[in-house]
Amino acid sequence: MPRPQPTRFSSFWSPLMLLWPAITIQWASFVQAFRTRGFAALWNPTKQLDFGVASLLIETSEGFIQYESTTVVPSLVKQSRGKILELGPGPGNQIHRFDPDLVEFIHAIDPNPHFKEDIAKKLQSTDLESRYKFLVCGVEDSDVLRAEGVTEGSMDTILSIQVMCAVKDPRPVMKEVYKLLKPGGQFIFWEHGKSTDMLTRIGQTLWNPAWSAFVGCNMNRDIRGAILAAGEWEGLEKVEDTDDPLTFLPRTWGVLVKRA
Repeated sequence: MPRPQPTRFSSFWSPLMLLWPAITIQWASFVQAFRTRGFAALWNPTKQLDFGVASLLIETSEGFIQYESTTVVPSLVKQSRGKILELGPGPGNQIHRFDPDLVEFIHAIDPNPHFKEDIAKKLQSTDLESRYKFLVCGVEDSDVLRAEGVTEGSMDTILSIQVMCAVKDPRPVMKEVYKLLKPGGQFIFWEHGKSTDMLTRIGQTLWNPAWSAFVGCNMNRDIRGAILAAGEWEGLEKVEDTDDPLTFLPRTWGVLVKRA
């Protein structure tokens, strides 16, 4: 029997597959925080959201790893080399995909502090433990990065796997990414953004308030445009995009090289 094909209606409701678990996990984390901190849990909603998003990503980590293993992600990550800056490592889903023979050092940066323990556990089963450091900061926190030797024109590789959807504004973030790369350095990415299909874009806009509040990222950003506008790149012809007009999470990926 042939598999039923997705329709516009079924695609519209597909975000519920992750949104509902996200809501339940966020609620559970809030209840836990309220039990331990009382009404103080209400006074810092950003801190509580960070904890809830971390709980969601940690709990779904194995599922994400399995899903990404069916995509180009493993082959992209394996191309990382030299001095590497990993953006938004989350609970360390990509650690096992790096080729240790190509890695000089990895600085992994995330403003959410709740991933540190899970990353440390994953590193114990690799050859990267002494060459991987998790930093609680964003790419715009130049003072923190400078203290670690991450300076303008110093990175051989910057890796971004499903990160630009969650930053405050991808355009200035990508400008900083471009500055940190050496001439000839590579930006490796696998992201999702707004659809090229008008009706799907409308659906993304309708879903985005709930999605961003509970999942912690945005559906309807022009991530591809932000990446390409960051500077002068080589390899533009190799950037690939999902061709499914019905998906609410269309992907764009590639390996771009900073023009010397």
